[in-house]
Amino acid sequence: MPAKLKTAILGATGYSGCELTRLLLRHPRVGKPLLLRRQSDSDAPIDLAEVFPSLSGNGGYPLQPFSWSTLHAEGVDLLFLATPHETSRALVPEAAARGLRVVDLSGAWRLKQAKHRGVYGFHDNGSYSSELADKVIYGLPELNGSAISSATLVANPGCYATSVILALAPLLLAGVVDRNRGIVSDSKSGVSGAGKEANSRTHFVSVANNFSVYSVFGHRHVGEILEQLNLDSCELIFTPHLLPIPRGILSTIYVHLSKSMTGAEVETCFRDFYGNRPWVRIFPPSRLPQIQFALLTNYCDIGFCVADDGRRLVLVSCLDNLLKGAAGQAVQNMNLMCGWNEREGLN
Repeated sequence: MPAKLKTAILGATGYSGCELTRLLLRHPRVGKPLLLRRQSDSDAPIDLAEVFPSLSGNGGYPLQPFSWSTLHAEGVDLLFLATPHETSRALVPEAAARGLRVVDLSGAWRLKQAKHRGVYGFHDNGSYSSELADKVIYGLPELNGSAISSATLVANPGCYATSVILALAPLLLAGVVDRNRGIVSDSKSGVSGAGKEANSRTHFVSVANNFSVYSVFGHRHVGEILEQLNLDSCELIFTPHLLPIPRGILSTIYVHLSKSMTGAEVETCFRDFYGNRPWVRIFPPSRLPQIQFALLTNYCDIGFCVADDGRRLVLVSCLDNLLKGAAGQAVQNMNLMCGWNEREGLN
């Protein structure tokens, strides 16, 4: 049998990192991943099962301190970074210099334009146009699959951005959106999308029996949507909301069409675009996606309703923010980078 791919995960103690660990453990072409913790973390030995007891009883998942020498000694071929943006920003250049392939789940390398990267406050904003930056591929397989297949550095997309880009891309590329009238995306996420570290906004007492809006005109994923869809900032209003549920995203997107279209024509536009993509499900005009349909899967579900005048369109896009919005998409990208079927380890 061919040797299994050797992977490592830095950041497995986060929600996305834990999901990624689960996926790699059952992937038929991947060996047991090397789990790493940052040098700044506690020196006390830790097992991932102590953080996520659901992993208990399978022989243990010790986290080793991160070091380049450990990666070399273990023969790691591909490194997943499920780390804070600043950490990934610092580590990727060294990983590239050492010839490691990287899938970065943070936002550190997703953005090409300085006006969008500014939201992260990186100190290297003025020197971004480097040889390394040009090698980074935005890891949305449905749009960039061919580039990902030969990539060594992949920036995994944001969860909100994935839901919005996949819903809009077929229509924008077909030229049927009246961009002058603007696009509105009203997006909602479960609490896990805010990360594992709780704050006053994500505590149970703030979330339970509540529904709130945040980061109006300032969310970090807006730049991804604009860059990947070639939109100007004046053409999109994106407003995120926090749902009182653990996981899942639902984006309701409002679009004016440049010509009158029937529901059948809109459906054909989507099916032609995603006809051979395994992880996008198009709903017929009579049905709309719900978060519960996509939970615990790597699917992005897309549905729509066309107004009677044929010129106004409402899109609904749903996905699991920890899978298609993070860990599942990272595995999908790994599959492409290795020349495997996109479904490997995700069914």
